Amino acid sequence: MAGIWIHSGTDEAGWTLGAPLPFPDEQTLHELIAENPQLLPLTGSPQLTVLGSEVYLGAGSADILAVEPHGRPAIIEVKLAYNQEARSAIVSQILYYAAFLQGLTVEELEQRFAVGEHLAKAGHKSILEAVQANDQDGMVDADSFSTSLQEFLNHGNFRLVLVLDEVPGELERIAAYLDAMTTQALTIDLIAVSVYEVNGTQIALPQAVVLDLNATRAQIEPRGSKPTGPRPTPQKPVRSEGSEAFRASIADVSGEDRKTFDKLIAWAEQVAELQDVRLGSAVGVSQTTLWPTLRTENACLVYISTYDNNRRPAMYGYRTVFERRAPKSLDDIERRFSDVKIGQGTWIPITDDFLDALTAAYREAAGVDD
Repeated sequence: MAGIWIHSGTDEAGWTLGAPLPFPDEQTLHELIAENPQLLPLTGSPQLTVLGSEVYLGAGSADILAVEPHGRPAIIEVKLAYNQEARSAIVSQILYYAAFLQGLTVEELEQRFAVGEHLAKAGHKSILEAVQANDQDGMVDADSFSTSLQEFLNHGNFRLVLVLDEVPGELERIAAYLDAMTTQALTIDLIAVSVYEVNGTQIALPQAVVLDLNATRAQIEPRGSKPTGPRPTPQKPVRSEGSEAFRASIADVSGEDRKTFDKLIAWAEQVAELQDVRLGSAVGVSQTTLWPTLRTENACLVYISTYDNNRRPAMYGYRTVFERRAPKSLDDIERRFSDVKIGQGTWIPITDDFLDALTAAYREAAGVDD
């Protein structure tokens, strides 16, 4: 079983499973997360900067509003399992906040909704300044951050994080369905947090729930019951050079999806022959990605993905990188493909003509004259 196992120091007692401390109220768990967002085992392991607590969005208040280093907003809702809202209402709440957040400008977000007050208390004049102050790994691109944040707001491309002390199976299935159906716009994280006391020291144990829609079909508990048994925790994606790991991860994919994957891999390998481009794979539990990355700034125009749990081919673009490194190609693409809008982390089509246009964009970004 998942948890903290404790040895008393005597052979007779052996190892026993420790009992987690009950949270006295939701505010205690809320404060734990707001003050220590790094505790959350999020998909992709982004470093969150908290922008505010009880942030007014529409007719309600989001528990915690945060942002990732590349500008994607994260909405965090906190509940204790005994609260009846923990089974389904928490999902409608967080979607309501996401819908209200979509379409705001960066200036509106900074000046209203308690974010400005939070920033001022922390001694920051802007969201960018707050994120830079929290940037421990050099992940923030100051030149493109605000533009990237605005793109995420425009497109409603957010991370939604549900945090509880125990996760009801009913909520797990709803979250898994939402995650499977909205992979292009939303990233869903479902996390259980327990606190133990061992020899006078408190230990926090956060566990991410793997969202597998098929696996949850028979796991919904009757109303009023508590979830039992261990829940797996996903590992961080394993990164490697080249396309071999990505290719191995789709070895069992067949049919038209396999043909599309093979086309995308061949395209990425061709692009990687450019001097300023290197190819890398990242293999995770729910998603595998292939990154044709520009060496000079460790960023990519597009990346290829296994479309999360569906394991179908998909490609996503980064507008800010296009604007910096391939502006002529960006203009050409949006002129030729009028129904396509390259955003920040948004889906782009997979066609031969579009791949040719992306090749030209990488050549422009790499400084290769045609």
